Amino acid sequence: MARATTEAVRYDVSLLTSDDLYLFNEGTHGHLQDKLGAHPLEDGTVFAVWAPDAEAVSVVGEFNGWDRDAMPLRPRERSGIWEGFVQGVGHGALYKFHIRGRGAGFQADKTDPFGFFYEVPPNTASIVWDLGYEWGDGEWMRSRAGRNGLDEPMSIYEVHIGSWMRGPEGWSLSYRELADKLGDYVERMGFTHVELLPVMEHPFYGSWGYQCTGYFAPTSRFGTPQEFMELVDRLHRRGIGVILDWVPSHFPTDAFALGTFDGTHLFEHADPKKGIHPDWNSYIFNYGRNEVRSFLTSSALHWLSTYHADGLRVDAVASMLYLDYSRKEGEWIPNEHGGRENLEAISFLRRMNEDVYREHPHTQTIAEESTAWPAVSRPTYVGGLGFGMKWDMGWMHDTLEYFQREPIHRRYHHDKLTFRLLYAFSENFVLPLSHDEVVHGKGSLLGKMPGDEWQRFANLRLLLGYQWAQSGKKLLFMGGEIGQGSEWNHDGSVEWDLLQFPLHAGAQRWVQDLNRAHRELRALHQLDVDPAGFEWIDANDSQSSVITFLRRGRGASDAVVCAFNFTPMPRQNYLIGVPFGGFWQEILNSDAELYGGSGQGNLGGVEALPYSVHGRPNAINVTLPPLGCLFFAPGELEGGAR
Repeated sequence: MARATTEAVRYDVSLLTSDDLYLFNEGTHGHLQDKLGAHPLEDGTVFAVWAPDAEAVSVVGEFNGWDRDAMPLRPRERSGIWEGFVQGVGHGALYKFHIRGRGAGFQADKTDPFGFFYEVPPNTASIVWDLGYEWGDGEWMRSRAGRNGLDEPMSIYEVHIGSWMRGPEGWSLSYRELADKLGDYVERMGFTHVELLPVMEHPFYGSWGYQCTGYFAPTSRFGTPQEFMELVDRLHRRGIGVILDWVPSHFPTDAFALGTFDGTHLFEHADPKKGIHPDWNSYIFNYGRNEVRSFLTSSALHWLSTYHADGLRVDAVASMLYLDYSRKEGEWIPNEHGGRENLEAISFLRRMNEDVYREHPHTQTIAEESTAWPAVSRPTYVGGLGFGMKWDMGWMHDTLEYFQREPIHRRYHHDKLTFRLLYAFSENFVLPLSHDEVVHGKGSLLGKMPGDEWQRFANLRLLLGYQWAQSGKKLLFMGGEIGQGSEWNHDGSVEWDLLQFPLHAGAQRWVQDLNRAHRELRALHQLDVDPAGFEWIDANDSQSSVITFLRRGRGASDAVVCAFNFTPMPRQNYLIGVPFGGFWQEILNSDAELYGGSGQGNLGGVEALPYSVHGRPNAINVTLPPLGCLFFAPGELEGGAR
């Protein structure tokens, strides 16, 4: 290719209007990806980049032999944006921005912060890319208001693309290969949504995407942007929602990316007490800088609009809310009122959520927030942060702590099961058993369970049944549904060969049937975030390590009795108070032989007795199987939801 010259750059072509510049500098622009970055036109490409402290900016690439002087950009008014139209450069061209700073002789070749596509790591060049795609998920997009709502069933399968399944030669599946295989599996298992660990471009594979450098680009490790769109599209056509992990809390310090972008701390705080995250040794965004707020909001909206994502799970929200997060005394700077709250981050999160729900009202934002910060999933107009949902980290910690105890000791820790209901409806909760619980020496879910092999699998089925019975949406990380014995390895795959063994296949069948009941029974999802959807039957039988409760829907007969025996001792003739008489069908029994259980149960159901038990007018006399979970619904269950 002949080396281009400065004559190849024109300055009379721009995608930026005066309104764009104003909104960008004001911090309220939500679609910067349409204006900044690289946008191919008919006979060239418009390049634009924000570098307000630069002395000079140029575009370098294969098209000019990476010559730093060949294609200079010019500043646009006083916005801090440099731009130019480069003739003859089109789709597929490799490029970077060469930045010369004003001070200390700073020079660097930087990847495009708004790039839509990048070279496969460890290469770092941006790629000029057109995002045209013909979507086929119109039916899903029209109907997703009835699929993502708080009163709809939501069981989420959390997936790391690189290690869910590998091909015959040990390579990760591509987006296109994943589309059918993952779609087939999730549809068969009955999950309503998948949640993908961050797909945004990241240089270090071992960060699982949580050290992101490309906030507008799916990683090229698994294919092109259009192939990622195809993955989402094909999942949608199967009726499966797609939630993306998104990380506005921090970013890596790699020299080619966002850090010290124009020779100054442009995207990050300059003071390390606010700008360096001690846990991850990464940069923290400067949420008080208007242009950074526009950058992050644009990223969030980009994944929802361009890629049709149905929700964003926002990572590490707690680290954004507190100035002293993971810091010792003297290592943090109080806010203007002397407090520990990060007022700038709070303001950003509220505005971001408002923008998301205004433009995409049928999506969800979900906060991974691990503290007692109030009203995370409440509207901003009542003082909340504006998220749609919040991960219930307290439930996860208490539940796993309880299950890891030998059953003989569980009676002394009964409060770990009952405490949640003191706060269960203070937020719109998702109950997570996520990737974070099966890495870094924590072992697998199965590995946390006590007892011999049979008891460990019975405990696992009991744990999952307990999760699905609770109020709140459900999330399970890949591998947990088959009782994988080893902890997650991002360089490997889910151990699918285990399904040749009955106990593993039984665990998978149990999750499949839990999902079926979760979808079909309104009582198990309709009032997930409403106190009217949950009633204790008996929370106090600590001596037997048994709890019973009732889940309700809006209809008078929408009721499911949930009973749990957390010991290996079967309980015969156990009376449970129920709200009305008649036949109560045993719709799920974790001890059924097809799941790998001992086969103890109630022969399909029981007739209610006219005895007042637990303050209710009727009772059922049941057998509680060892380490067993039972679900009962009134009457015969005949086709259709109830």
